[in-house]
Amino acid sequence: MLTMSRFAALLLALALAPGGARATDLPVDLELVLAVDVSGSIDEEEAQLQRQGYMAAIVDRDVVAAIRSGVLGRIALTYVEWSNAEMQTTVVGWRMIDGEATAREFIAALSAVPVARGRFTSISGAIDYSVPLFENNDFEGTRRVIDISGDGANNRGRSVTEARDEAVARGITINGLPIVNDRPNFFGRPMPHLDLYYRDCVIGGPGAMYVIAKDFPDFAEAVRRKLLLEIANLSPAPEPVQPRIHLAAGESDAPGCDAGEREWRGRFRNQF
Repeated sequence: MLTMSRFAALLLALALAPGGARATDLPVDLELVLAVDVSGSIDEEEAQLQRQGYMAAIVDRDVVAAIRSGVLGRIALTYVEWSNAEMQTTVVGWRMIDGEATAREFIAALSAVPVARGRFTSISGAIDYSVPLFENNDFEGTRRVIDISGDGANNRGRSVTEARDEAVARGITINGLPIVNDRPNFFGRPMPHLDLYYRDCVIGGPGAMYVIAKDFPDFAEAVRRKLLLEIANLSPAPEPVQPRIHLAAGESDAPGCDAGEREWRGRFRNQF
């Protein structure tokens, strides 16, 4: 049991914690935004596979055990779907996860909301939307992470690197889950070497990493692996991007960070 002096010291430590935590904020090991792509390149079946993959991963036995093994034994989680620069939706607001029961409550809330659908891809918009979610959310995490998953490059909104760098400057880490596949979609074929695009243009901050999903059926396992890595890394790594899991590709194959915008400008010109 806390003595009054120890309780007062705890309240003072919370008030002075990085990020300006309030005395009422609940300390957690991790504040995690799951930001999920629902743009036009992802069809209805693929969108459902993504949603089901996250639901399975959140209640996975190993993921729950990783959460419980943290210093505080709990994380804060919110789930966002995004597409255009103006299209982002908080599907499930911030909730504390500290075991199987609260994990199942989270996925019950997630399953009750239909998957949103958009058209274009604005990773920068997803980052810009996610950053303010950490403020006044009633939690104070040891780490703040935005977890971006998607199957394409930024083609709407401002530069993805500008959005990433501003988020990182605020002490936020951005991790990635690129969905690498060659399945044609409404807009054509996916970008080659999307894993390298995420490495160079999307992820950033202490301990930043990406884990690829080799296709949509592989998504659930990729999400599970990435959540385990994110939750277990309770202390920022001294060097970014540890570990990396990606497809074999030469450095010369890496797309530029404006590759998505250039592709769309080219398509627009070809229509006339």
